[in-house]
Amino acid sequence: MSDRPGHWRHGYELMKDTGVSSGTLYPLLMRMTEQGLLAAEWREPVQAGRPPRHAYRLTAAGISLARSVAESESVSSARMVRI
Repeated sequence: MSDRPGHWRHGYELMKDTGVSSGTLYPLLMRMTEQGLLAAEWREPVQAGRPPRHAYRLTAAGISLARSVAESESVSSARMVRI
């Protein structure tokens, strides 16, 4: 989600992109929303006859955390290269 932080994404799309099962992903999305890392909203379907779906995007706090994690992973990788 951090590659396009302002972009709304559906849980199914996130499942496909990450390979994480719905039983793992949706509880994570709910917890991240409760912690203020994600914004969630119901979205009306694009195609008639389809049900509304939840969409998620990173909040400012979520973007900050994602950048912090990416930076720490980058530093860890750089340390491994030096060894």
